[in-house]
Amino acid sequence: MQIIAESGADTEEHFRLVAAVNLGVTFTQQAQWFMAHVQARKRRPIKPATAKSWRNCVTKWLNPHLGALPLSAVNNLVLKELVSRMASAKLSAKSIHNYVQIAKMVVASAMSEHGEALYPRKWSSEFIDLPEVKNQQTPTFSAEDVTKIVACAEGQYRVLYALLAGTGLRIGEAAALEVGDISGDGMTLKIRQSVWNGRMQTPKTTNAFREIDLHPSLAAMLQAHVGQHTSGLLFSTATGKPISQTNILKRSLHPILKELQRDKAGFHSFRRYRVTHLRKNRVPEDVLRFWIGPQTRLSRAVIPRSKTMCHFGSCVRQMWDWASCFRLKALSQSAMLHPIAPKHCRCQRFRKVN
Repeated sequence: MQIIAESGADTEEHFRLVAAVNLGVTFTQQAQWFMAHVQARKRRPIKPATAKSWRNCVTKWLNPHLGALPLSAVNNLVLKELVSRMASAKLSAKSIHNYVQIAKMVVASAMSEHGEALYPRKWSSEFIDLPEVKNQQTPTFSAEDVTKIVACAEGQYRVLYALLAGTGLRIGEAAALEVGDISGDGMTLKIRQSVWNGRMQTPKTTNAFREIDLHPSLAAMLQAHVGQHTSGLLFSTATGKPISQTNILKRSLHPILKELQRDKAGFHSFRRYRVTHLRKNRVPEDVLRFWIGPQTRLSRAVIPRSKTMCHFGSCVRQMWDWASCFRLKALSQSAMLHPIAPKHCRCQRFRKVN
């Protein structure tokens, strides 16, 4: 009995390990359970876009290299070998981090009926030789870029790009905007939903439910776009469905950037421009977070959601010109703005503006 006690064979931890090995669960089986669980759980279920990204990670790298292993065998040494293979394949440091993090979550998701981890791990980034994430490419636009992009855009896309740059909205949030989300005076937007893959869903987090104050010139541009409509989406296809992010990139934004001799960039570049502009103008961080919503580098503090904060944001709008510093006013006066009517919403070839 003393020998058994000294070996630890009669401990609860050893019992859980033996039970786990006997179950014979492979990494692939646990990953499949994990992906279904994180989407259906009541506590912080992941969004469809996140689920698609994680599923791609599991399918492309994790299952081919770890899938056949028993979950109990996935440890620091196994991840070290995986990281070495990904580095040899020239994956970026950020991508490697993402794959490794998902692998760790899959292992941690295996629990006993009492909620105890079946495979507790003390992960070591040093031993795994996990590369440091440095100098990530985060393309952004300048005020001059935004002015040219808005000038070159046609129809509803001109309004869309101006709105993205002047508010910092995510493209999914902008695509889900309805006429009823505009305040009575036209100076405030209410963010309450988002679009992904053509489907309406709740915003990214609870902090994404917010109100954004508009600069008068941007508000006027938006009102001209709405026209006499009292309901429906602000931006839609010819059939009245939500706009497709991929189609807009291919048919409008990327061709415009090519004509302007700029590298390809996504819609998030408008958001980065907005954050940069607000910070250059020394906007208080609480107000910035309130307007921008959830963002990794802006989420260090809890964002106040009280009526006082909303009122403060309205007062701020009157005190400082923190909205668009690109030439929106001149553009909105000189350019023809099409109303929401679907027949004017088809993407057209842009024309270069001198």
